[in-house]
Amino acid sequence: MSAALAAGLLAGLGVAVPVGAVGAYLASLTARTSLRTGACAALGVATADGLYALLAAAGGAGLAPLLEPVARPLRIVSALVLLALAARTAVAALRVRPGGGAGPRAAPPTPARAFLTLLGITLLNPLTVLYFAALVLGGGGRDGATARAAFALGAFAASAAWQLLLASGGALLGRALTGPRGRLLTALGSAALVAVLAVRLLLD
Repeated sequence: MSAALAAGLLAGLGVAVPVGAVGAYLASLTARTSLRTGACAALGVATADGLYALLAAAGGAGLAPLLEPVARPLRIVSALVLLALAARTAVAALRVRPGGGAGPRAAPPTPARAFLTLLGITLLNPLTVLYFAALVLGGGGRDGATARAAFALGAFAASAAWQLLLASGGALLGRALTGPRGRLLTALGSAALVAVLAVRLLLD
């Protein structure tokens, strides 16, 4: 069980540490809202990673052939959702005028909505489950329900720790850039970064 837990921890870090579009959006969301909202969003990402790790450990070789035909469409949907979020972030930032006045502003997402949004975006990425399935198959599989659960728990814990670290960094960034102009530049920069990473998803 301890070996399966350690394997899950390493697998969770392996899939979480590369900061892509979801990580960039998570950090910017926390900077624009609150640490509570960012933490809930981070747990949404980690929950998806944990579910995919559990599916991979339980399904093994049977999962890869089933997901291969839909991998490309799901990646396109994920990229389009991220582009929409980037556009929404940029529009909301531009509605706030540096002089202090503001146009109509969209309400910031609630913690529950942030959790569901990031959970959904991460679940749209079938490459995550293929990544975990490859690790499970490479290690000879996980025998027993306890070992499979420990592997998934380790993946969830490692992913949650990293995503919460990103959210904390976003919260610190938000405190540092308290002025309207600083928040505007941060939001626009984040939107541009998320858009670029989403386009890369489409081109890969």
